[in-house]
Amino acid sequence: MTVIFQTIVVSIVIVIAIVMMRNGGARHQAVRRILMMLFVVAAASSVFFPQIWTTMARLVGIGRGADLLLYLTVLFFLGLVMSTYRRFRQMDTQITELARQLALSQQPKPEELDSGTSRPA
Repeated sequence: MTVIFQTIVVSIVIVIAIVMMRNGGARHQAVRRILMMLFVVAAASSVFFPQIWTTMARLVGIGRGADLLLYLTVLFFLGLVMSTYRRFRQMDTQITELARQLALSQQPKPEELDSGTSRPA
């Protein structure tokens, strides 16, 4: 593998990490969908035109197209894992906030504590 390809791969990993650490939104979701479509097109093209991958691999200094596809799949998987982790972390934060709000809303009011009555559960 050439230094150029290694530099490109490391750069992509860094960009994926930076993008995944930022706040998401519609733009983030659109980028994810575009990347998913590109991955699907790349996967389909590898079935129908494997010689293209071998040619591209040789251009970047990799011996076989299968190796290039493996490297790209690892990068895609890394992005997917980071995206999933980020989504779960965001959902965990939302669930924690909702649980706090629910707990606070079910607390008896101070006047109810003084009178000895409390709301039914």
